[in-house]
Amino acid sequence: MQWHTRSTVKYIADQLKRCASLKEVESWYGLLFKTNTTQDCFLMNQYITACSNVHSLDSAIFAFSQVHNPNVFVYNAIIGAFLNLFRPLEGLRYYVDMLRNGVTPTSYTFSALIKSCRVLSVVGFGETVHGQVLKNGLALHVHVQTSLVDFYSSLGRVIQSRKMFDEMTERDGFAWSSMISAYARAGDLDSARSVFDEMPEKNNASWNTIIHGYVEAGNVESADELFRIMPKRDVISWTTMINCYSKHKLYREALELFDEMKRTGTRPDGVTMATVISACAHLGVLDQGKEMHLYVMQNRFKIDVHIGSALIDMYAKCGVLERALVVFYKLEDKNLFCWSSVIDGLAVHGYAEEALAMFDKMDKEKIEPNRVIFVSVLAACTHAGLVEEGNRRFLEMTSKYSILPEIEHYGCMVDLLCRVGLIEEALVLIRSMRMQPNSVIWGALLGGCKLHKNLEIARVAVDRLMILETDSSGYFTLLISMYAEANRWADVARIRATMKERGVEKILPGSSWIEVEKKMHQFAACDNYHPASQEIYLVLDVLDSQLKLIGYAPHFDFVM
Repeated sequence: MQWHTRSTVKYIADQLKRCASLKEVESWYGLLFKTNTTQDCFLMNQYITACSNVHSLDSAIFAFSQVHNPNVFVYNAIIGAFLNLFRPLEGLRYYVDMLRNGVTPTSYTFSALIKSCRVLSVVGFGETVHGQVLKNGLALHVHVQTSLVDFYSSLGRVIQSRKMFDEMTERDGFAWSSMISAYARAGDLDSARSVFDEMPEKNNASWNTIIHGYVEAGNVESADELFRIMPKRDVISWTTMINCYSKHKLYREALELFDEMKRTGTRPDGVTMATVISACAHLGVLDQGKEMHLYVMQNRFKIDVHIGSALIDMYAKCGVLERALVVFYKLEDKNLFCWSSVIDGLAVHGYAEEALAMFDKMDKEKIEPNRVIFVSVLAACTHAGLVEEGNRRFLEMTSKYSILPEIEHYGCMVDLLCRVGLIEEALVLIRSMRMQPNSVIWGALLGGCKLHKNLEIARVAVDRLMILETDSSGYFTLLISMYAEANRWADVARIRATMKERGVEKILPGSSWIEVEKKMHQFAACDNYHPASQEIYLVLDVLDSQLKLIGYAPHFDFVM
């Protein structure tokens, strides 16, 4: 068989492109090795690319090492493989080796190199590559120019990015999208919109880029407006807008948009599903959360770390901890977010010992904790009143894991100390904080003072809160309650006079949510907005009468 005929080489190249597994790819290499064609640079280029496609960098490196005189196409393939498989730094090393061997780069070499520099954020090397682009006379190649626009954009150097864009004689859709993204990243939405409006033919990528820019800037209205007039929406468009609603706590709108997406026949991806499941978690809508889980199963989505952590969080927040644990233990791979979700779920449900044991198990798995997971760990100690354990974990954050405590961690520790009556120790901790304590910290201390009737330190907390939250009535009300319990009515009158003088009024009651037959109902104390409010209050009156008959007397200790 003549292996070097053009038709045979083309046939092998086509077969390598069709390979879907490493076993298939390596079987072709075995054949090439037997026929002594492993020095054919064209075939090695195709083979290394195939290895990259099946995520086998080791096979690609081995094949490259066997080529005695690799040409630029083989070098391009190996540099591209390193970029595609998230090891771009090694690709840059191969480029240096390429230059030392006297191999002249092509525009495709520079395109991959510039992308690698963008991923690594290596400014100096990127600028050197830019200089070599000019030296080799390749500055007018559209994919090189586009890569440079994107490179300078990622560094926040919008002026250089725009300069490259203006020098382009030919612009493809990716070039336009890169320039829009450059302005959006810099927060200049007016310029981003101007470039978008100048586009002769807008593609989905450009629409998605400008919408994403408005989302990141917090301009939900403009993002929604563009989304609605978009001629053709793909899964990225829908997911971007669903994420926009979720990011700005418009969870019901996110779920409604997901339903609209399904009606159009657009198939969601894993990111979409993780986002809508998370929206269900925030709303506490268990039935809809279960429906999302069923949809995932019926449509054969792989329950990866993103969907998995969202499901764990959803079931835990909706009060079904058992299901959260089932999802967790069934996951093949678990990242930090999965562990964080299950530890938080255990902590919130009062299983402090189990939460701490889960953290220790995670530690044994060599998964590095972050600041967020320590909030859950300390919260678990707080709920169970584990002072010594909480102190130990708090100190280990810095000593063992090199994580400096943030305001949330101090808040947990203050809450923990206050719950067990260590009010003075809590005040000492607050005064030792490495940042200025906020109203949440002082509020936790005030709550502890109320619980353990410490009027002296309560006054200290209120003095700080009067500075931090001048218009809030909550802490005044709490202090009034404490003075009333101590029969210090003169102080009650004085605080009320201070409130009147400052123009501080009792805040409106917070809202609550309840899911009934897959519909969300919002209500607040004493409101009459619900269409069935008369029937609701009638039932409450009946319940009140029945409670009085059995001797129940309500307590109004906190009502002042």
